[in-house]
Amino acid sequence: MTASRARKSYDGVVLAVPVTVPYERYSIESAHWWLGRALRALAEGAGISHREFDGFAVASFTMGPDTAIALTQHFGLTPRWLDHVPMGGAAGIVSIRRAARAVQAGDADIVACVAADTNQVDTFRKTLANFSRFAQDASYPYGAGGPNASFALIARAYMDRFGAKREDFGKLCVAQRENALNYPHALMKKPLTLDQYLSARPIAEPFHLFDCVMPCAGAEAFLVMREETASSLGLPFVRVLSAIERHNAFPEDAVQSRGGWAMDRGELYDMAGIAPDHIDFMQTYDDYPVISMMQFEDLGFCQKGEGPDFVRQHTFTIDGSFPHNTSGGQLSVGQAGAAGGHLGIVEAMRQLLGLAGGTQVADAKIGLVSGFGMINYDRGLASAATILARQST
Repeated sequence: MTASRARKSYDGVVLAVPVTVPYERYSIESAHWWLGRALRALAEGAGISHREFDGFAVASFTMGPDTAIALTQHFGLTPRWLDHVPMGGAAGIVSIRRAARAVQAGDADIVACVAADTNQVDTFRKTLANFSRFAQDASYPYGAGGPNASFALIARAYMDRFGAKREDFGKLCVAQRENALNYPHALMKKPLTLDQYLSARPIAEPFHLFDCVMPCAGAEAFLVMREETASSLGLPFVRVLSAIERHNAFPEDAVQSRGGWAMDRGELYDMAGIAPDHIDFMQTYDDYPVISMMQFEDLGFCQKGEGPDFVRQHTFTIDGSFPHNTSGGQLSVGQAGAAGGHLGIVEAMRQLLGLAGGTQVADAKIGLVSGFGMINYDRGLASAATILARQST
C-alpha cells in the first residue's frame, strides 16, 4: 500500500457567523423554507448579500427531490463551488474540510455551510423507509422501523464487553439536560433526574425514552472563508486547527465498538499542535449516549473500554469538569435531521467567540467537535472531528 502524503494544514481558514434557526417539534414548512431562513441569517450576520456567497455546501434529508444544484435557483445563488453532503451527523465537519480546501485554493471566497430539515407528521417515517438500500431491503420491511434497534444492538454489545451501565449513560443525559436549561433554543426545558432517566419507558432495550433524540425541524449554518476575508468584513472568527474524517472504519468488527476517529486521532492532534488535555470543551454527536462514550475513547481522552470510568469521574456540565455538549446536545435540544451534524460546530463557535450566553464555558480557547452518521444495521459509517480555536489563541 502506498504511504499517504502528509496533508497540508488549514492555516488561514476560519469560521464565522454561527446561525441557529430555532427548532420546532413539528413544522408545516418545507426543508427549503428552513434552509432559506438560515441563508438569510448568514447574510445578515455577515453584512453582505447572500449573492456574495460564492460557495455553498448543503446537508438535508428532506429537501428531495432537490439537491444542492436546484437550491441555487430557489435562493438566487450563483456559486462557483457547490457541494451536497449526505453524511448525516458527520456532514458539518466534512463540509468544513471541503470548504476549507476550496477557500485555500481560491476556488471560493465565502462558503455558506447550511444544514436543515423539516419535521412534518409523517417525515420521520418517510425518511426511515428510504434512508438507505440496506434499510429498504434488510431492515425496514422486517419491522425495524428506525435507528433505535440498531443502536440498541451496538449499546448492548458495548455494555457486555466493557461493563458500561445504564447509570453511566444516564449521567450524560442528565448533565446535558442541565446544560440545555441554559440554552435558549433547546426544546427540552424540564430538569431531568437520574431516577427519571432510569424509570422512563423502554424503547429498545437497553434504551429507554431519554436515551433517544427527539426528531424536530430546524437549521444550523456557518461561513467558511480565509482570515483576510473575515477581517475585511469586520467579522469575528474562529480558527480551524485540524480536521479528520474516515468512513466504514474497522469493517472487521462484528458489531461496532469504535469509530474512524481511532484511526486518525494522531493526525488530528499533531496537525493542531496540541494534546487532548489542551481541549477546553467537547461537542460530541450524541444520537445516543453510548456513541458519545465511544468518542471520548476514540479521540484519546481515555483508552478503549475506559469510557464508563471516564464518565464516572467527570460532571460534563458547563461549569464542571470536562464541559460536554454545552447546548444540551441533540438529546436535549432535539435532532433537526442533518442539522444535528452542524449543531456542535455552531455551539463551539459561540463558545470560542464568547457568544454562548448562559452556556458559556469560562475562558474557552480550544474546542473539539466530533461527528458520526449514516447507520446501517450494525454500525455507523461516517466519523469526523475538528479542533477549533479562539481567534487570539
